[in-house]
Amino acid sequence: MRLTTKGRYAVTAMLDLAFHSQTRPVTLTDIATRQTISLSYLEQLFARMRKAGMVKGVRGPGGGYTLSRDAHDINIADIIEAVDEPVDSTKCGGKSNCHNDQPCLTHDLWMGLSEQIRAYLKEISLGQLLERDMVNEVAKRQAEHVEQVIEIQHRPERKLA
Repeated sequence: MRLTTKGRYAVTAMLDLAFHSQTRPVTLTDIATRQTISLSYLEQLFARMRKAGMVKGVRGPGGGYTLSRDAHDINIADIIEAVDEPVDSTKCGGKSNCHNDQPCLTHDLWMGLSEQIRAYLKEISLGQLLERDMVNEVAKRQAEHVEQVIEIQHRPERKLA
C-alpha cells in the first residue's frame, strides 16, 4: 500500500481534532504543536477536508476548527481520499497499464489488496478510534506535554547571584 505522509498526517490531525474539539474549537496551531506537523502543511490538508465537508471553521476569538459531522460518521478512508491520497497497492495506480500498457501478472492481486485495505479503512470511524483507551491515553499525554512545555517557556528567568 502506498500511503504517504499526507494521508497519515490527515488522519492524525483529524483524530486530534475529534478528541480536542469535543468542548471547543481547536486551532491548527494547537494541532501542529501536539502532533509536530507543520502549520502550513496542516492548512493545506484542512482546506481539502473543509472542501470535502469534514471540518468547519469557527471565526473570531476562541475560534478554530470542529468536525462538521459526528465523529462516527467520518471514516478513515474518506479522510485519506479527501486529501487526494489514493489507497492503492498497484504499481500503475489502478490504471491497468503496469506492463507495456497492459495489466501485469500480479495486477489483480494488488487490486484485490487495495480493495481490502479500502474496505478495512471504510469500516473504521473517528468515533470508533476515540473509544479506544490507547487513543485517549496518548491524546491526554500529548496535551499534558504541550502544557508543560508552554509553562516552562513562560517562566521568568532566574538570575544567578
